[in-house]
Amino acid sequence: MDYQAFRDRQKTIDLDGIIDVPLNVAYTDIGKGEPLLLLHGIPTWSYLFHEVIAPLAENYRVIAPDMIGYGYSDRRDRFDRSIEVQADVIERLLAELDIKSSHFIAHDIGGGVAMILADRTPKLVRSMVLSNSVAYDSWPVDEMLALGHPRNARMEPEQMKQLLEKAFEFGLSRPERLTDEFRDGIMAPYLEPEGIVSLVRNAASLNTNHTTPLTGRLSRMSQPTLMLWGVDDRWQPYSTAEQLVRDMPNASLHAIENCSHWVPQDAPDEFANTTLEFLIGLE
Repeated sequence: MDYQAFRDRQKTIDLDGIIDVPLNVAYTDIGKGEPLLLLHGIPTWSYLFHEVIAPLAENYRVIAPDMIGYGYSDRRDRFDRSIEVQADVIERLLAELDIKSSHFIAHDIGGGVAMILADRTPKLVRSMVLSNSVAYDSWPVDEMLALGHPRNARMEPEQMKQLLEKAFEFGLSRPERLTDEFRDGIMAPYLEPEGIVSLVRNAASLNTNHTTPLTGRLSRMSQPTLMLWGVDDRWQPYSTAEQLVRDMPNASLHAIENCSHWVPQDAPDEFANTTLEFLIGLE
């Protein structure tokens, strides 16, 4: 799906109770059935899932929000963008949508958000598919640490474009998957002045202290969990997935060969099909 069609389909909702004013969240909500919540990472937005939403929505209600500070959700300089607060927002969003339990499909820092909620509110998280997720002290990566310096809030759009193009090229094993459609769509929110500032703030919020406390509690996360991992990833290595499977009581691992970090774009068919097989196996 092209960028403009994806944007036109997004809905918006105002969520109060997080900070002193309502926060606006942009999200996709299509399909019927059990809810699936898709959580992106940094420096992406829900458009990362643009090729997998439709096949998933054939059997499930798919909800794909832009986390606050990302994409076209609230980007003001008025809130903490840490994964702890992102978890608060997701919990509040699901409550507003009257969803008491959901499957979580999460990538990168979205996986950290999912694990926080699996630990904090176990009944909310029916199962998890964690794709090249942050965990332990595996993050933030050097590129995001550098991006988070406050001076980068003054970066020109062309500078940000060059930085992001390198990141998306580096994180794909299949060069043909770096299409013009994907590149233009995934970067679009961050080539605007407000988006540049917001992405820098997002990078500055990354803190390994928000996942290391979960390490000793992974053995209590009993939700069925699939590690869906691109094996070529040099940011969140395959060894992280192997360690998570050892530490979590109900976890399994599916390796995707010739695939790096941006798994939903690098291998969309295998991502969607393997996710569906996993979910159908839970029925």
